[in-house]
Order: sequence, then structure tokens, then C-alpha cells
Amino acid sequence: MSNMFCFQCEQTAGGKGCTKVGVCGKQPEVANLQDELTGALVGLARAAEGKKTDRRTDDLIMQGLFATVTNVNFDGARIKELIAQVRSAKAALGDVADLDPGTLWQGDPDLVSLRSLLLLGLRGMAAYAWHAAVLGHRDDEVTGWFYKGLRAVGAEHTVEERLAQLKEFGEVNLKCMALLDQANTSTYGHPVPTKVSTIIEKGPFIVVSGHDLHDLKQLLEQTEGKGINIYTHGEMLPAHAYPELKKYPHLKGNFGTAWQNQKKELDGIPGAVLFTTNCLMPPLDSYADRVFTTAVVGYPGLVHIPADENGKKDFTPVINKALELGGWTEDHKMTGINGGTVLTTGFARNTVLGVADQVIDAVKNGAIKHFFLVGGCDGARPGRNYYTEFVKQTPKDTVILTLACGKYRFNDLDLGEIGGLPRLLDMGQCNDAYSAIQVALALAKAFNCDVNELPLTLVLSWYEQKAVCILLTLLALGIKNIYLGPSLPAFVSPNVLQVLVDNFGIKPISTPEKDLKAILG
Repeated sequence: MSNMFCFQCEQTAGGKGCTKVGVCGKQPEVANLQDELTGALVGLARAAEGKKTDRRTDDLIMQGLFATVTNVNFDGARIKELIAQVRSAKAALGDVADLDPGTLWQGDPDLVSLRSLLLLGLRGMAAYAWHAAVLGHRDDEVTGWFYKGLRAVGAEHTVEERLAQLKEFGEVNLKCMALLDQANTSTYGHPVPTKVSTIIEKGPFIVVSGHDLHDLKQLLEQTEGKGINIYTHGEMLPAHAYPELKKYPHLKGNFGTAWQNQKKELDGIPGAVLFTTNCLMPPLDSYADRVFTTAVVGYPGLVHIPADENGKKDFTPVINKALELGGWTEDHKMTGINGGTVLTTGFARNTVLGVADQVIDAVKNGAIKHFFLVGGCDGARPGRNYYTEFVKQTPKDTVILTLACGKYRFNDLDLGEIGGLPRLLDMGQCNDAYSAIQVALALAKAFNCDVNELPLTLVLSWYEQKAVCILLTLLALGIKNIYLGPSLPAFVSPNVLQVLVDNFGIKPISTPEKDLKAILG
């Protein structure tokens, strides 16, 4: 078996790096092909310097980076196709060398750490930019930064230069998240507070996982009137809050909990499953025949649903499989990890800012003492129950904002209300960190203070590369004293960590009791 090296996700082996096989299930051949793809993307970015690129090349840059995000593409054949396409596009621009993939993770530990932060951030931003692009929303600065960032990955830089690049990247990623927010809200409307059932009704059904709302919309259109119910999974839960999606009566509810529980929850499922982005785990034999992939997602042996030249997809194979399996014969009860059967989502920026006066008054009269943003990625590593216990122990005069799949640790809890406002506010997917940022900036303006002077604490969990780009954006905005867990990234060297601690007050989580005491006094 050939060797590999990958330390880009939180579950990496020994907290240092996967060298034999990925803990995620990624095989060495695929890991090395992903590194080769990264080297080819750097070559394409070099060849494009000073030249105008076409949309096809821009799309390749985004798709190529997206395909290397954790739990997206396990299919070596598909990655080889991408490499060939990237090199073909590069040849059309000029004869420029790829970056030697063997150099990606080698060199001075601090410079490798900073280069890795930039590359992994680029991978996360590519996912957001692609979701916006499929809805027809692009930004020249964001697109241009993929080329600029890849060239920087492939060049030598000092520590000071790398730190400046990371700050600039964080600022650009904020624009990318704003772009995706505009794409989603202009297409589907602004999210509204919505209660979502976790009960799976009897009859044929399809579970849709990932993040891509455009894929969900196409599937809803193609299943209308066919007697098939649609359920979201994982990060797709916030789709229920968008008016243009929730108008479909067969968008019924949410299936299961966070992504890392799928092997248990999908075991023998009598329905079809569609993965639209990352979150795919190698499927068990008991359900592999009913799992479908689309977009950049890939796994050997699974049926892939491609898009035509206009971005349209034919989900007939998924629909037929759902009808063939027939679903459960009686309603199937599923619960959150705390036993709840109703989840609430839809508290994005438009909703929260719509009641800003009410929130501000509650702070001024002491009804709300503190805000916590508890969110991020979920994962299987022991210690993530910290976030459940933290939320349970927050005082009743505090509000919890949450987003991304980390919320599945506690989003089925009933935490009550403050002045008619729920204490737990689900703001959406990981990219909806943009909503949280806008709310924080609005509150800071209302109280005429700096964001870091607000009664607001960020308690974040991370797993993969989209968490990296969001963290870099928060740091670029100057947000300090972030609590981060459940473990620190393997790609952050001790010296780089010290820089983050010294400049931004990054704190590893300890225990809920100690951290709440430190925050609230």
C-alpha cells in the first residue's frame, strides 16, 4: 500500500496526520491524486496570471478545490478526469509547470502551517463560491482570489507575508459569504422561523444531504405529484425556512442527526439518499445501492447524477429507487440526540435584525445578559458532548445563536424564551456565519461599541475546511477571544498557535463549567 499524508480535518490520525489511510475512509491513491490535482490547480493559476480567463476555467478552479474538501470525493477516476481537464485548460493558457505535490506538506513547520491555512481556506471558500455560481452569482474579486491564492500557495513567502495573505483571504471570504447569502435569498427568499418535524411519514421518500439548495429545488420540482416525500439531512435542514422551498408540501421534515451518524441512521433505509456536497461517508453494503451523488461528490460504485450544459439534472434514477423501495409502512419516529422530535430553524439575519429593537431593549433592561454563538462542524471525536453540556448549562437570561451541523448536539432541546424570542436561534448553514456577523455588527452599532465589547462569546467546533475559512474571516474582522474545540488543528504549528493566542486570544475549550465561569464571571 502506498503512503499518503493528510491532516486537513479534525479527526486526522493521532491528531497529527493520516499516513496509511484516511480516518474518513479516503484511500492513499485518492489522497495522492488530490495532491496532484492541487499541484495542477497551482499550475493553472500560474498560467492564468495577467490573462483573462473564461467561465469554464473559473469553474474548474472552484470545482477542483471543492473536490479536495473532506468527505466530498472518494472516486479516483473522477479526480483523474478533473486533473486532465485542469491541465488541458492550463495548456490553452501557456506552458507552465504544476506545483510538485510532494512539496505541499514539506518545509519549515511554521511556513507549512501558514501555507496550509491558506490552501485549506481556499478549499472551503471554493465550496461557497460554487454554490453561488450555480445560482448565477459570481464576483470577480472572489474568483480572482482563487488564482491569486493558489499562486501564493505555490510560491515561497515569509511569515509576515503569509500572515498578510491570510488576513486578505479572510476579508475576501466575507465577500464570498455575502455573495452566497445574496444568491440564496434572492432566489429562495429570506428564511423565516420554521418548525421542522423529525418524524418520517410512511411511504416512498428521498433524503437529501449536503448544502446545495439548487439541487434540492430541482428534486422538489421533479418529485411533485409523484407521492414521494422529501427529507433534509445534516446541513440541508435550514432549507425548510426558505419560502420558495417550503412552499412544496412534500418537503416534509428532517431525517436523522449530524452527518457522522449516517452509517447507523441509513443502515437498511427503505428510501433513496442524495448527497449534494461534502458529508458523505463510505456507505455500508446495507444501503449503498440506494445512495446517489451529484455535483463534485463521488464514490466508486455509486450512481452519479450529472448536470447538462445548462446546469439541469435528471433525478429519475433517484426517484425510481425511492418508488421501488417504497418507504416504511408506518410512520417512523426519529429523534435528536436529546430525544426531541421538533427542530426550529430560520433565524437568519433578516429575521433577527427585524426584531433588533426588541433584542436591544432586552439587553438594556437586563432580560438578556449574554449572547453565545455555539456552532460549527460536528464530528465523531470524543469530547464533542462539551457543546451539548455547555448549552444546557447556559443561564436562562442568555441567548444561543447557532449554525452549521454542530447544532445537532443540542438543537432538539427546548430552552424556552426571553420576551417571546426563543433562547436558541438556528441561523442556518455554516456559510450563514455571514448572518451572525451581520447581527453582531448591527448590535455593536446600536450600542456604539466595538464587536469585542459586546456581551457576545463565540464557542466554535471545527471539523473541515469551511470552518477554516470562516475562522480566518472572523480573525480578519478582528474578533477576539474565540473558544475553539474539540481539539486544535494538526496543521497549526505551536508557533502559529501562539501568534493566534497573542493577537486574537484564541482559547482551546476546557470544560463547560470552567469556560462559562471564565466568560460570565
